[in-house]
Amino acid sequence: MARIGDLLATGRTFSFEFSPPKSAAGSLSLGRTIAELEPLAPSFVSVTYGAGGSTREHTRDTVLWVRKETNIPPMAHLTCVGHTRAEIADIISTYTDAGIVNVLALAGDPPKDPADARPSDYVYATDLIEHLKEIGNLCIGVAAHPEGHPRSPDLATDRRHLADKLRAADFATTQFFFDLDHYLSLVNDLADLGITKPVVPGIMPVTNIAQVERMAELSGAAFPAWLRERLESGTSPEDVRRIGVEAATELSAQLLEAGAPGLHFYTMNKSTATLEIYAQLGLPVV
Repeated sequence: MARIGDLLATGRTFSFEFSPPKSAAGSLSLGRTIAELEPLAPSFVSVTYGAGGSTREHTRDTVLWVRKETNIPPMAHLTCVGHTRAEIADIISTYTDAGIVNVLALAGDPPKDPADARPSDYVYATDLIEHLKEIGNLCIGVAAHPEGHPRSPDLATDRRHLADKLRAADFATTQFFFDLDHYLSLVNDLADLGITKPVVPGIMPVTNIAQVERMAELSGAAFPAWLRERLESGTSPEDVRRIGVEAATELSAQLLEAGAPGLHFYTMNKSTATLEIYAQLGLPVV
C-alpha cells in the first residue's frame, strides 16, 4: 500500500476525511459518498476516532472496508485517550495484516461523561508515536492546529509541541482554518524550529453556518467576520452553501499558489461540496 510520506515526497496529495458511520443507514450513505468521490482519485482518505476512543470499532471497520472495497489507501486515526499499549498493538496488528500502514496519531479528547473513561498508557501524542514506531513499519501523521490547540496555554507552546511530534512523525494534516495567513505562519514557525516536513492544510467548506460555528468553537479555529458577513449575505440555504464552496475554493487556490503540499478536505461524509471545489479548481477527475 502507498505510504503517504512517499506520496508527499513525489508530489501533491489530495485527500478526504470521513467519520465512521454508526448505523446501517449511515454505512450506506458513506458508501455512496465514497463511490462518488473515488473518481477524483484521492491520494488517501482518513477515518476519524471519537472522543475517548468511543468509535474504535466503527473506525476499524470503516478503515478495513475502504481497504477491501476501494482502491484508495486509508489512514486510520488513533488516540492516546482510553487506550493501553496492548490495545494499540492489537489494533495495529489488525491493520498491518490487512496491508494498512498509514495512521494519524492524536492525543484525542476525553469522553464527555467521565464515567465512560477507559485506562490509558499514554500521556502525550509523542508517547503514542514512539510506541507506533516500535511495533510497526508505519507511516505516521500528526495533527496541526494553525491557530493553536484550544488546550494549549499559548501559541508558542503549541508550536513547540507540534515540532516535537513532527520530529518523530512523517507529516501533518491541519485542523480547518479560513485565512491563508494562519497556515503560512504555522509553516514559517515550524521552519524556525527546524521542521520542514510536509504540513497538509485542511479545508472545510462552510455549507451550514451554525454547524461550523460549533466546530470552530470546539477546535479553536476562528470564524472570521468577513466570512460570516459573506455567508449571511445569502438569501437561502442554497446561497449560503454556494458562497461557502466559493470561499473554500478561493482558499484552496491560494494555498496551492503558496506551495502547500496538498489539500485535505473535511467532507462531513458528503460529496457535493468537494466535487464542486475540485471542478472549480480544475483538478483532474479519472
